[in-house]
Amino acid sequence: MATDTRTRPRRRQAVFRAGIVMILGGVGLLGYLAWELYGTTYVSKERQQRATSRIEEGWGSGRTEVRTEFGSASALIEIPRFGEDYRIPVLEGTSDRALGAGFGHFSGTARPGAVGNFALAGHRVTDGEPLRDLPSLREGDEIRVLTGEKTYVYALIGDGDDLVVPFTSGWVTDPVPDNPDRGGEEPEQAGGQRLITLTTCAELFHTGDRMIAFGKLVSEEPTS
Repeated sequence: MATDTRTRPRRRQAVFRAGIVMILGGVGLLGYLAWELYGTTYVSKERQQRATSRIEEGWGSGRTEVRTEFGSASALIEIPRFGEDYRIPVLEGTSDRALGAGFGHFSGTARPGAVGNFALAGHRVTDGEPLRDLPSLREGDEIRVLTGEKTYVYALIGDGDDLVVPFTSGWVTDPVPDNPDRGGEEPEQAGGQRLITLTTCAELFHTGDRMIAFGKLVSEEPTS
């Protein structure tokens, strides 16, 4: 039985439409990935600069706690290994808004320079990616925490990529983090310490694990 010639154009049109839909879907996906990888970082770096300027202006007028459009802030982070221009604001809390403009300070953890654990979260990719190069840090590298009055200098107690844990591992933000995996990376198990913890994604793309780096206070000086 011969095929109805009238159905051939319809089939070609259907295939053509399906092809167009697939192409548009691919373009849309590429656009989304480009925005996530580059667009959000561009926007976040601009936010980091605005928040940093606001904090410095507040310090200049004698305030130690400064209200920015992204939340309350009282510190800036410098990591010399990441370059002379690396200066990232610390916002209170770990909301998307805070992490989109700098580091987020885990609520309930220690203040800069205080006894306990000054615990911070930061993106490794997208949204300014302040901890993209965390694996490049080495034991003894400095993390400088600037406040309106003092600058606290912490030194890493291990390499930046020594410890990877599930995102549910809340012990890493405890006042003295105690690794349940005995023999794993952890600070000295003694009270009265002044610690810092950096947390970020273990991989550059989606992962349920977190990379953790611990440091301890080694000195403090007036903030110039």
